[in-house]
Amino acid sequence: MPDVLVLGATGTTGSRVLAGLRERGVKTRAATRKPVEPGQIRFDWTDRSSHADAVRDVRAVYLVAPIGVAEPLSLVEPFVADARTAGVRRVVLLSSSAVTEDTPGLGALQRLVRTEMPEWTVLRPSWFMQNFTGEHLVAQGVRAGEIVTATGDARVAFVDAADIAAVAVRALTDGEPHNTDHVVTGPETLSYAETAEIIARHTGRPVRHRTVTPDEFAERLRNDGLPAEYAAMLAALDEYIERGAEDRVTQTVERVTGTPARSFRTFVKEEIR
Repeated sequence: MPDVLVLGATGTTGSRVLAGLRERGVKTRAATRKPVEPGQIRFDWTDRSSHADAVRDVRAVYLVAPIGVAEPLSLVEPFVADARTAGVRRVVLLSSSAVTEDTPGLGALQRLVRTEMPEWTVLRPSWFMQNFTGEHLVAQGVRAGEIVTATGDARVAFVDAADIAAVAVRALTDGEPHNTDHVVTGPETLSYAETAEIIARHTGRPVRHRTVTPDEFAERLRNDGLPAEYAAMLAALDEYIERGAEDRVTQTVERVTGTPARSFRTFVKEEIR
């Protein structure tokens, strides 16, 4: 019988949460839209019939909201109701440091798990270090030599997805429920210009940061194929950073896991070639 259902099990944090749980010997169920490996189960936010099999005999859920949906409550609320009916007691929600319960759209999910689940945790991580690798627009900018944002010279405490996952694993498995939100950051704040300088120094290739207006940034995102509402939300988050809201460091990773958070310079050294 699986103890924990991991939604988004092939994603940036979900895959790491899944691995961390299995390292601890926790029985897991990996949910994904397109299962291709043994142990994976089909899960589709828009197909409620897939929810019952996902939550059957599960004690806790790692919940990642549907990607690219600016107003996800109508999809997530029925799932949470199905989970409670099936006997799930604990939900750990991946949210964002920029989101509170009062934030339109994503904020409603924080209120939902707090009020509807007997045991809950909201993870509010800062921006991922992994955005600088893979296919993220920032990573594409790194490879092209120019990172474009609407953040100005404001600073962010970029955080490693592995550190987020480590906090999630504790929240899912600790005997006592956390019943709180955790703002999860890396150990220092950096501007995008500083991240570009660190990457350029490490790789020997030129990388710079160029700032644009939020409207210009939203247009870039739309041109990259994102829905207009979601592009506007992401541009607003850059504007939120530009106002200084992410210029903060917390000790959550070390306090919850006992291990210090990974630094951006270490991440670049080990992950960017």
